Amino acid sequence: MNKYKQVIVVNAGLLLPPGKMAAQVAHAAVAAMLNADPDVVESWLDDGMAKIVLQVSSEMELLTLYKRIEAERLPVEAIRDAGRTVVSAGTLTCIGIGPAPVNKIDALTGQLKLLG
Repeated sequence: MNKYKQVIVVNAGLLLPPGKMAAQVAHAAVAAMLNADPDVVESWLDDGMAKIVLQVSSEMELLTLYKRIEAERLPVEAIRDAGRTVVSAGTLTCIGIGPAPVNKIDALTGQLKLLG
């Protein structure tokens, strides 16, 4: 079983086209990884880079979750769009969490639904 994982949480209420959503998720994954402890990142990479993509239905839910994760001192990055295509500049599209210990991430995100 993996010791660490990464979770991306998407604001599904935006109804982003699949390509746009994929780009935003990729931004969140990279940004959060760059903010994580290097030793954790190395172990996570060695274990296969476990990650999961979850959803919330609004920016308010995403902001609330972001604040909870930040308070727990887990690596987290908020992704705000540049506004060149589908949504307005500054729109919060998703957050990236970790890699961090599975149990700590699950305690904060375990109730969320898979993106689907």
